[in-house]
Amino acid sequence: MRVEDLLTYGKQYCHSDHVKLLLADLLNLNPLELLNHLEDIIDQEVCDKYKSEINALRNGIPLQYAIGSVNFFGNTYLVNENVLIPRFETEELVENTINYIKDNFNGPIKILDIGCGSGVIGLTLKQKFPNASIDLLDISKEAIEVARKNASLLQLNVNFIESDVFSNVNEKYDVIISNPPYIKTDEEIEDIVKNNEPHIALYAGSKGLDIYQKILSQAKNYLKDKYLIALEIGATQRQDLLDLINTYFKNVEIVTKKDLSDKDRMIFIYKSE
Repeated sequence: MRVEDLLTYGKQYCHSDHVKLLLADLLNLNPLELLNHLEDIIDQEVCDKYKSEINALRNGIPLQYAIGSVNFFGNTYLVNENVLIPRFETEELVENTINYIKDNFNGPIKILDIGCGSGVIGLTLKQKFPNASIDLLDISKEAIEVARKNASLLQLNVNFIESDVFSNVNEKYDVIISNPPYIKTDEEIEDIVKNNEPHIALYAGSKGLDIYQKILSQAKNYLKDKYLIALEIGATQRQDLLDLINTYFKNVEIVTKKDLSDKDRMIFIYKSE
């Protein structure tokens, strides 16, 4: 089949943008380049894989899972149903954290990424701070396996810990960062998310605060004298989290930041020596 035939086939069942992304990914092209290849003949193996991915989209599978990868901070990461699909908001968390580290720390530092999933946070920080010692932690063995593959593909040397928050942690860190589960148990979310992404990475109790409670109540035991805690948060959780932070931390600098959609999305807790 020609590229044009495959595009026509896909558009019968899926959004045009998704169709182009799927086919471009299989052909190692930018979607905009497809117009220059409409008459190209595609071998049967690629055609069959493309149709299989189109069928997955028709059945409500997220595009990123159908492709099997996602771009984050300029790198391609493997993703599957065992890990959360990284969002743009998490890129903002990482970007702000990078700036905090540059402004406040000198020399090699030790970083813990709690709930690492596919590894996008910890691996991006390792790229930006090659001399840092970085531990990627997750309760899910399957998620850690995905993160290991991504570390290998990016040729990054990091450590992995299978743990329920701090249960298997024995070190102290300069930086703890996390995009934990923060959706309320009864909160309405999109079907495509609810039906496909791992619930252990989505839901966190009746108020969506269970994992924050675990992190904040124990974190000081695993932090050095000077430290940064960087957290992604739900858009309505700012005040609840400020109350939690003030319960467990004194004499710290607390900064909340909005994302590009003007929603409360990040909290940073910083303590100087």
